[in-house]
Amino acid sequence: MKFQYPENLRFTCLKCGLCCGDTRRRKRHILLLRIEVERISALKGRQISDFAKKVWHKFPYVFEMTKSRESGKCVFLKDNECTIYSERPIICRFYPFEMRELETGTLVFRHTDECPGIGKGDLLFADYFHKLFKLASTSAKIEGRFA
Repeated sequence: MKFQYPENLRFTCLKCGLCCGDTRRRKRHILLLRIEVERISALKGRQISDFAKKVWHKFPYVFEMTKSRESGKCVFLKDNECTIYSERPIICRFYPFEMRELETGTLVFRHTDECPGIGKGDLLFADYFHKLFKLASTSAKIEGRFA
């Protein structure tokens, strides 16, 4: 598998909560895999309908996280702290990166500059992006996306 990833890029999570909800420029869709909603439900002892709504045409994602009406942030964000951090969704684990597959089969990792943690912290190397790919492919296998 061939990868393209940002070189000479530093990143650290500043725990600012920006990625956990809507901003003036962007409405966030925190998409969830079936296994993720099941794990969160078990962890928090809550019904899935209490924190997520069903979505269609977003496979392998089948749910979207509910956000607070007041703040526009994820319902599990309290005082800028994720209360489901150990079971946070893959989409949260990836942020501020996304992975796209080109027609050639090359996987391209991109990032958003809106994240204030970009340019700070440790320099990222290929192994960081390989770990993200492994996480994505493991989740996709669990969801039945690949045989």
